[in-house]
Amino acid sequence: MRRLICGFVRGVEKINRLVGRFAMYLIFAMLGVLLYSSISKTFFQPSIWTLESAQFLMVAYFLLGGAYSMQLDAHVRMDLIYSRWSPTTRALVDAFTVVLLIFYLVFLLYGGISSTQYALEYSETSYSAWSPYMAPIKIVMCIGIFLMLLQAIATFFKDVAAARGETL
Repeated sequence: MRRLICGFVRGVEKINRLVGRFAMYLIFAMLGVLLYSSISKTFFQPSIWTLESAQFLMVAYFLLGGAYSMQLDAHVRMDLIYSRWSPTTRALVDAFTVVLLIFYLVFLLYGGISSTQYALEYSETSYSAWSPYMAPIKIVMCIGIFLMLLQAIATFFKDVAAARGETL
């Protein structure tokens, strides 16, 4: 069982590392779109697609990079009493909070899948002048939430191992 869990953790972290590194470069695509938007508004006729494209890129950047951020432990933590606890207590508290995160992510993924199905079934578009299809960004949203869920499960396994004095 331990080998299976270790393999799961390694596999999830490898996938999230690859996806997270890809997501890091989406910021440059977003900056390019916003630069084009600024130039076109100043010198040419303004484009109707730039703002919404930048928003979609930001959503992809945020959601696809979330699991990688969790893997690196780069999220914000209130460190008022956490640093004073023993490593075992920290691991137990982290395991408990990760269970709550998993619960939240399951419901978030359920809602995301439902929303994506609706977007695909009815060819949902945005209510803007550009009116792009919403399904692609909703699919990216579901992938990001799913990767975050997998990373949360892997983090739970690592926290339980740390509470037992082991490492994965």
